[in-house]
Parts: sequence; structure tokens; C-alpha cells
Amino acid sequence: MLLEYDGTAFFGWARQPGRRTVQEEVERALRTVLRAGELTVTVAGRTDRGVHAWGQVCSYAHEAVDPLRLNALLPRDVAVLDCNPAPDGFSARHDAISRTYCYRVLHRRARSVWHERRALWHGWELDAAALDECARALAGRHDFTAFTPTETYHSRFEREILSADWGRDGDLLEFWITADTFMRSMNRILVGTMLEVATGRRTLEDFVALLDGAPRADAGPTAPAHGLALAAVRYPPAP
Repeated sequence: MLLEYDGTAFFGWARQPGRRTVQEEVERALRTVLRAGELTVTVAGRTDRGVHAWGQVCSYAHEAVDPLRLNALLPRDVAVLDCNPAPDGFSARHDAISRTYCYRVLHRRARSVWHERRALWHGWELDAAALDECARALAGRHDFTAFTPTETYHSRFEREILSADWGRDGDLLEFWITADTFMRSMNRILVGTMLEVATGRRTLEDFVALLDGAPRADAGPTAPAHGLALAAVRYPPAP
């Protein structure tokens, strides 16, 4: 099942009473349509509250359902884009071979009404070449201990970055990154730290040194969630 949603936590790191999640909304809709008592979805990548998605994938052990039937039951900030049968035993999470995220920064002096909840507004001067150098340094396998909260369930901190680059679409700077897997807040801390390099508050050498397992305290701030979106999940080709 392919999903898009607007800033609501899917598979929150801890469910909180009184705060809905996309997972709960989708499971409720599926149970209604399928008339199933117990049904749990597995998600390709967990996202914090406030993070968007236009390429989230989830799986569940039941028949495929017409997206129109599900969307009639879902809130307006969640939509099923596609729903297809999968091989027995398929897991949206464990069978994924890579995930791609996009972080958007609105780089101009005036704030935007249209991008208020879709991009981080940055009204100060930025060194675009420095951002590019930071992205190039990310390629390959590194220890990203500095780019995830100190209190974490992660036991492995190395990740393989398949691609990373900054692009520009008018006033929007877009950081695109693809990796085998990600850690909690990893992309947002990367962006927060790269912006410090681009504004002259730390050097490129400082940034590169963080990729060898430096402590979280040495990296920069966590960029706001609303600029981040899960863009795509890739799976092995069908046999």
C-alpha cells in the first residue's frame, strides 16, 4: 500500500493517549472495509510527528483494497495512493533496500504562506557551495552516532548513504538523501548541522569529522520536522 500524509506521525516512536497516528487511522479504515477484527500494518519507515510523506509504503496480511474505499474513511490529511497484492511474507519494512527523503529549505528574505508547513524558512545568507560539499562528504558508509538522539534504541550506528545532494527549485533548496536505513532524526540533524556550515558557524572539516562516530553533542541542532518528507522506498525487482 502506497500512502501520502501531511505531518502526522506514522508509527510514532511512542503512542500517546489522545494523539492520533496515521497507523491507527489506516488500520481503522482497513478493519472497517475488510470487516476484520485484528489487523496491523507494517511500515517501511517510521516518521516523527510533523514529517510528511508522499512515498510511504505499508503492508498488512489481508487482501488488497480499492484506495477509493479507504480514502472515503480516512481524514483529509491521509490518502492511500495505491494498494496491490504482495507475495506471501512480504514486509514493507524488512524487504525494503533503500529509503529516500527530501528536506526543503525556503531560502529568501520574506516568509511564505504557501510553504509555511512544507519547508524551513531561512532568511539569512547561505553558502550553497558549502552545502554541496557537505552532501558529497556523506556518500558511503559512516558512523552517524552524532546525528541521532543520545537516548535511543539503535544498537548499530553505521549507515550506507547511496546518494546525497542539494538541488534548487526557485527559492526552495532541496536536500535529497537515499540510504539503506535511517536513524531517528538523522536527516533533520544532518540538515541542521549543514546549515551551520553554510552560515559559517562551523567548517566543512568539522562536519566531516562528525561522520566518524562523534557524540551527539558535537553536531548541530535538529531542523524542524515540517521541512522533511519521506519521498520513496525501493524494493528488489520482482522475480
